[in-house]
Amino acid sequence: MVHTYELSIPVLIPIWLTEFSVIDVGLAQVPVNEATIGALVTVGFALFGLGALPSGVLVDRIDARVLITACLVGMGASFLLLAVSPTPAVIGLAMAVWGVAASVYHPSGLSLISRGVEQRGSAFAYHGMAGNVGIAVGPLLTILLLLAFDWRVVVAILALPAALAALYAFRADIDERAAVAATDGSGESGDDGDSRAGGGVDSLGDFLSQSRHLFAGAFVVVFAVTLCSGLYYRGVLTFLPELLDNLAIAALAPVEFGGRTLQPSRYIYVGLLMVGVGGQFVAGKLTDRGRPEVGILAGFGALAVIALLFLPAAALGLSALLVVSALLGFFLFFVQPFYQASVAEYTPAGTRGLSYGFTYLGVFGVGALGATLAGTMLTFFAPQQLFVVLAGLAAVAAGLGIYLVTRAPSTAVGT
Repeated sequence: MVHTYELSIPVLIPIWLTEFSVIDVGLAQVPVNEATIGALVTVGFALFGLGALPSGVLVDRIDARVLITACLVGMGASFLLLAVSPTPAVIGLAMAVWGVAASVYHPSGLSLISRGVEQRGSAFAYHGMAGNVGIAVGPLLTILLLLAFDWRVVVAILALPAALAALYAFRADIDERAAVAATDGSGESGDDGDSRAGGGVDSLGDFLSQSRHLFAGAFVVVFAVTLCSGLYYRGVLTFLPELLDNLAIAALAPVEFGGRTLQPSRYIYVGLLMVGVGGQFVAGKLTDRGRPEVGILAGFGALAVIALLFLPAAALGLSALLVVSALLGFFLFFVQPFYQASVAEYTPAGTRGLSYGFTYLGVFGVGALGATLAGTMLTFFAPQQLFVVLAGLAAVAAGLGIYLVTRAPSTAVGT
């Protein structure tokens, strides 16, 4: 559900670029272009990540089920507000509400997996696959609904699934600490003992102390990887539908329905995101069989090469574009289970919520600047320059992966 809403937003951006001409910010009016729309959606995307840190603190104190239910209710409410937004400024407000609500999910869901499931790698894979279904279904559903309805009606319809999911989450009965209880009972836990009584943040002093402890070790390197990942992810996806619109895809005909036209770029975009399901699954399975640091190195190395090849390949024709798009979709999500599992390897279970809070502060909070970066690059520079910058980000993450690979496996939690 989180990613259904998140990835429906880029589909709406081309509509907003044509429907609105100025953004009224009270004292001044600014023109609507890629840079200003990118900055507008950055507010919501940034809060999506920035809110992960306080959410990570909360999940070490409050049941994840309660937090996830609140997340779903808030996301549905934000899309109802979006449906009645008369101006870009109100759209920005709706995106901010969505970002605050959605920020609750990743620390809650990933902490639940890391403490409630013994086969973490497989669990992260299935969890990631579900996320990718939402990532693909969100844009696809939005695109199909836009063939029949105005965009405001579409976002109102999209608010309904959140209500159903919230009802399910509220009624769910799960053991949130099953894996920790099992390992603690056998005396074989590598997580230094985990209970809410022995972990979590009770005060500002606790927060500062535990944060210093986290960043004193190799987690700081994993955190830097998440920064690069978030900037690349948001930078490449936010304006990708528009970029694909600008590529000549003569071999694919637009789809006509009810007087509306579905451009071929839209189903290439959805197909690219669907391929990510395979990337998540393969990476998750590999995480259970080897060191996740190797996956970080390999995955980001591939993303650096893909960024440099994307536009040259697209210029060769449809077949090359489809191949490089599939590779982008695969590796863009291939890297995620590896850094998620690395967080669990390099942090104690008692502060797992806090560590995932910092992780998604990096991925979606700082990473949200990727939307502003992409919008600015596309407004004042050429797409080629944007992809060179994205390649640089991936190369930095791959370099950090090399550093982690050279560390002994015993330098994770507890040392």
